[in-house]
Formats: sequence, C-alpha cells, structure tokens
Amino acid sequence: MRIVLSRKGFDSTSGGGPSPIVGGRPLSLPIPATEHSRTTYGSLGLGEHAARASRGRFGADDLCHHDPMFLPDGTCLFGQCGAAQTHLANRGIGAGDVFLFFGLFRDEETGEPHHRIFGYLEVARRIDLARCDAATLAGLRDRGHPHAIAMHGRNDAIYRGRGRAAAGAPELLRLTVPGGPPSLWRRPEWLRRGGLSYHDRADRWLRGGQLRAVSRGQEFVADVGRRKAPREWLARVIAAIEAS
Repeated sequence: MRIVLSRKGFDSTSGGGPSPIVGGRPLSLPIPATEHSRTTYGSLGLGEHAARASRGRFGADDLCHHDPMFLPDGTCLFGQCGAAQTHLANRGIGAGDVFLFFGLFRDEETGEPHHRIFGYLEVARRIDLARCDAATLAGLRDRGHPHAIAMHGRNDAIYRGRGRAAAGAPELLRLTVPGGPPSLWRRPEWLRRGGLSYHDRADRWLRGGQLRAVSRGQEFVADVGRRKAPREWLARVIAAIEAS
C-alpha cells in the first residue's frame, strides 16, 4: 500500500494566502481557475473567504479548480495530470492506495500559518480520461469535475473512491511543528529518510522527529507495503477526519 501526501488549495503563490479555519472547521480554498471550470467560489459558499485570503484578488464570481471534490454520498473525486500524474503512475498509485490531502491554513486563534491534513481518498479506481468510455466521462463532466470538462494533459486521470473532508481541526491532523515555519513538520515515527518521494536529501531529515518538507511539489509518495506502524497511523488519521 502507498500513502500519498497531496498538497492542495491556497498558499502564498496560488491564491495569495492560507485557507481559513472557521468555527474549528478547515475550509480548503481551491486554487483559482481561468478555464476548464464551471464552479465559482460563491457556488461553494467560499466567496467571502476567498476574497479575504486573496486580499480581494478573487471573490464569489471567480472560477476555481474544484478538486479534490468531496461528494455527499461519501465519494471523493481527485484529478491529476502532467508531471505530477506521471510521478503517481511511476509509483503505481491505484486501487488500495490512500491520498491524504494537506494544505496551508491560518490558525483561527493565533493567525499562525501551518500545514495540516484536511481530507482523504481511499482509491477504488483510477480513470484514465483519454481511454475511458463515453458514459463514464459524461458522468464526471455532469458532476462538474474540471479534469472531465476539458483535458488538462494527455495523461489526465481521475482517482475515485471513499473519501471525506474534515469538519474539525484536531491536533493529529496538523503537520507543522508548534511555532515553526509551515514546511517544518512533525513526522510520524515510521517515516524515515528514503521513505517519501522528493525528500531524499539528508538535510531534510532532522533530529527530534522533524522533516523539512520541500517548498513546492504536489504529490509525495510513501510506499509502506504491509508494515503495521504506518497502517495504524493512517487509521488514526482517517478516524480523526471521520470523527470531526
């Protein structure tokens, strides 16, 4: 099994600032879109939050890249393409693997920006959009998924399975160390050097169980196989999301 830490939502480059936590609930703001979208921030109820986080650059009437998409029936749809999808394909990501979506959020009380996990997807199927049947593609398009509305790349894919966004912000889901810069993470005991893609440099693996995460990049893959410790950690993370 593989666990994918998948970076999503607003940050200083995409959108202009952290997503908010409102009433204890993390609200991941999708990145802005100029095409291949029928979804506005306003239609998601995020217009005011997008305007505040972006300092007025985006608002209720602006299009956004609504992805990952958490559906009312407990299904999650997540699209990827280009180099990031090539990385996922090369790592064999498919049925049975799990995406943990994280992003940059602003602490509701202190205003501190930090990285935290805000949702998950247990992959049941990977849909390769260039080769899937017309009915499947039409169904995804009807959902308004941006990768189905128009191809983003020749290797466009959508991952589908059980998933949910967190309705709370428990400490377990916070990645950033207390008081640290967002990219300085507390890493679980089972995660060690060589176990996370794009993080091979020795100077990223610090004493005290800390990891200096790369500043850019979307999909970081940990191949945990049948090991017990990462599976138990993952179960706790998913339980925290489900319970929130």
